[in-house]
Amino acid sequence: MVGKGKNLGSNAKRRSRSSKAGLKFPVARIARFLKVGKYAKCVGAGAPVFLAAVLEYLAVEVLELAVIAARNDKKIRITPRHI
Repeated sequence: MVGKGKNLGSNAKRRSRSSKAGLKFPVARIARFLKVGKYAKCVGAGAPVFLAAVLEYLAVEVLELAVIAARNDKKIRITPRHI
């Protein structure tokens, strides 16, 4: 590839920052929100990854507790009341 600086052969696969970090939350979107939101003059490379990991952890914890609450009510579906 001309002008890219790296040799991207046919074997090279593109991996998102979320998949590199092993996360489900979108690291690129969080990075964009941090930059557009003017929270700081510059945003480091690790900040959106860390923030995505924290948000994912909190979401998983809330959903686990909601599942337990739904089971206590003998329900299959999670409702806002369980959250």
